[in-house]
Amino acid sequence: MSDAAVTPQWIDITSHDGQTFKGYLALPPAGKGPGIVLIQEIFGVNAHIRSVAEQYAQDGYVVLAPDVFWRQEPGVELTYEGADMDKAFKLVGDIDFTVAVKDLASTTQALRQRAECEGDVTAIGYCMGGILAYLAAIEAGVDRAASFYPGGIHKHLDKASRLDVPVQFHFAGNDGHIPAETVDQVRTTFADRDDVTINVYDGADHGFNCWARGAYHRHAAALSHGRTLVFLEGQD
Repeated sequence: MSDAAVTPQWIDITSHDGQTFKGYLALPPAGKGPGIVLIQEIFGVNAHIRSVAEQYAQDGYVVLAPDVFWRQEPGVELTYEGADMDKAFKLVGDIDFTVAVKDLASTTQALRQRAECEGDVTAIGYCMGGILAYLAAIEAGVDRAASFYPGGIHKHLDKASRLDVPVQFHFAGNDGHIPAETVDQVRTTFADRDDVTINVYDGADHGFNCWARGAYHRHAAALSHGRTLVFLEGQD
């Protein structure tokens, strides 16, 4: 694969209870590298999430994006308005986060078992996936996590004492879904942790990394991506 581009495919993942669900696997041009479990927003493993998987694969990582909603409806792929938005909120409202984290542990295990995956495995998630990335750092066996605009994170800060791997948070400075008070709660919770980094992007809104949304913020998307790449290599 010395001169090949990123290679994407859907693969089967075996769950902790013996069922099978899909994940979108993107291999880097070199064919191997450290692992990333990429965790979707509430809109499924849609075109944007697949493009993010391929972006990180282009950066040299073996990326696996699991279908988080598979127990409710396999293969959900939604847009960002109208009936799709309504459906997305219903799906996230009905999800069992405890079971979802077990599925992320299964995803992590499946990724580590692949011959292409060498080195650490990091969870990276957006919105709902941001919460799940944080929870994966506690319970799913990843080596670190990057959490982007995790709405509702304050409901899970009681688990912070169990976190024993590095986490990097990315918040929008003008987030209509995550108030500044919530970011302050996160800061206070991890004030004595030098392995937890909190980044806030002034002027950016919720979903700033998604090019398919009106909230896309080019500067915040680029800066947060660069910071995440540095973090992936075990640097501050």
